[in-house]
Amino acid sequence: MQFIETFNLTALLDTFVSLLGAFLLGTLIGVERQYRQRSAGLRTNVLVAVGAAAFVDLALLIAGTDGAARVISYVVSGVGFLGAGVIMKDGGNVRGLNTAATLWASAAVGACAGADRLAEAGLVTVFILAGNTLLHPLVNAINRLPIDEGGSEANYEVRVLAETHLAPEIRERITDVLKQAKYPVADIKMEPGTDDRTEIVATLVSTTVDAQELNAAAGAVRRLAGVRRVSWEVSTLDS
Repeated sequence: MQFIETFNLTALLDTFVSLLGAFLLGTLIGVERQYRQRSAGLRTNVLVAVGAAAFVDLALLIAGTDGAARVISYVVSGVGFLGAGVIMKDGGNVRGLNTAATLWASAAVGACAGADRLAEAGLVTVFILAGNTLLHPLVNAINRLPIDEGGSEANYEVRVLAETHLAPEIRERITDVLKQAKYPVADIKMEPGTDDRTEIVATLVSTTVDAQELNAAAGAVRRLAGVRRVSWEVSTLDS
């Protein structure tokens, strides 16, 4: 039997230490994720870390360091697909990016443990926990700062409520007005409103905007026949 020929108690103990290290470190990461009620919590992060450690350890036993290096590259891409499963788009917002990144980092912890680099695995774990905890207050503070429309790249939408029977003509005029104001339109669509009103939504080409200039352009649109209301809004772009 191949098992009898290949069995090595020392190697088995080495594998046990690697998997145990991945399990414990993955647990530390997962506890923080579970506490924050993320979609990928304790068990997911532990499984990712242990799985990555098992693949790398097995490759190290069978094919040596060259084989382990190849497997690590496959782990990186494979966990990337797994992380994509927790990313969700909700309208203009994208959720789950941090959770996906944490899973990816958990795989790095497991790969370090599987390659018998437990000290490095522990160090990576410390930085992951620091990123998810110590930086959280800083993120909240930045998010509370007002958006500087003149200095930040963002997504701008001009919303126009118009009389339905004039909506197609107004749509063309909106494009012309914004183009003259040097704010070209990337996309423009009409959405059904109430009664005889239609909402026209013009999304500007990604750029920086001067609020006064855009207000002036919105005023020009407001003066078009059949226009009842004009507003514009801004949201930061995901990067």
